Amino acid sequence: MRNYNNNTIVKMTFQFALDITDFSEKLRDRKRFVFADQVLRSGCSIGANVKESQGAESKADFIHKMKIATKEAEECEYWLELCEFAKDYPKPGKLLQDIESILKVLNKIISTSKNSIKKSVN
Repeated sequence: MRNYNNNTIVKMTFQFALDITDFSEKLRDRKRFVFADQVLRSGCSIGANVKESQGAESKADFIHKMKIATKEAEECEYWLELCEFAKDYPKPGKLLQDIESILKVLNKIISTSKNSIKKSVN
């Protein structure tokens, strides 16, 4: 992995993907295969889209990729919340806090990026 030490969202989503992989394995151990697949796909997709955004062709392309990452984060949050409240499912614990933090950062990045486009047009 390239050195993204100064890029908070890349670091956050990479660590989240590692953590969600572990959680997915816990779901698999309990034979919750559909949930394991959904959590793994959406949880890892967040970071993949964030990483892809780093090579965006334009500010609009960057925003678009960040919006996709946000949608994936919202989907992952949904599956984690289902696990939290479903009977006999492993509890996601800190993952729910982590996804909230990721969503806040993603939304701030999108908002700031949109504002910078508006300022450059004026």
